Amino acid sequence: MKYLLLKHYRGGPAPAVDYPPMDRWTPEEVDAHMRYMGDFAARLKETGEFVDTQALTPEGAFVRHDGKGRPPVTDGPFAETKDLIAGWYIIDVESWDRAVELAGELSGAPGPGGVPVREWLEVRPFYTASCTAE
Repeated sequence: MKYLLLKHYRGGPAPAVDYPPMDRWTPEEVDAHMRYMGDFAARLKETGEFVDTQALTPEGAFVRHDGKGRPPVTDGPFAETKDLIAGWYIIDVESWDRAVELAGELSGAPGPGGVPVREWLEVRPFYTASCTAE
């Protein structure tokens, strides 16, 4: 079963650790955080549980179909995913419990001062035909 481990900038339950945004971390703290996530992905590749990971920049816009002509594009004023979603991992694991276990491990990535950020991660199963079976 494939799962999405969705990393948020903010927007989940109250954080366990109050840490500043990454743009206020030292370069060494950012490097340690990114190294942890790279090592996490490498371990998943070794176990065959890795599918994909991507980090997102804050740039972007909402776009929708308008019937004719140029689709409308907006940058607010409502909360948008560029304000919320930092990136994701896609994993292919045997069970929900394994997906939760891996999300908990990823949540321990180091932040300022090397302290685990303990960020909330959203765990979502991919939709499959078996999801609709009764």
